[in-house]
Amino acid sequence: MTPAEWQRELERLDRLARLLDARFRLFGIRFGWDGIASIVPGLGDAVTALPAAWLIWRAHKLGLPGSVILRMAANCGIDFVGGSVPLLGTLFDVAFKSNLRNMALLRRHLEETR
Repeated sequence: MTPAEWQRELERLDRLARLLDARFRLFGIRFGWDGIASIVPGLGDAVTALPAAWLIWRAHKLGLPGSVILRMAANCGIDFVGGSVPLLGTLFDVAFKSNLRNMALLRRHLEETR
């Protein structure tokens, strides 16, 4: 991948993470579609787990080591389990922001290896 292609891919993944975790602001609190979807316990988290898994798959394709991929998967697992709790799960999803955490892991690894 050329540096320009890497940059475009990172921008696409950043947009996805922000869409899921920080797209909207209400009373100074940032939240995204992950928090909104978690209003439907279980089902909402299952639906938003798909784009989160895609983000992890793309990180794997970008060459991140298994240890980082495992941490990213753990973030998604924590988000899925925590978000599945009725009512409190929505608050958890708004606060935890697993996709933004995963993008930070991805960027940190790429900065360390370049």
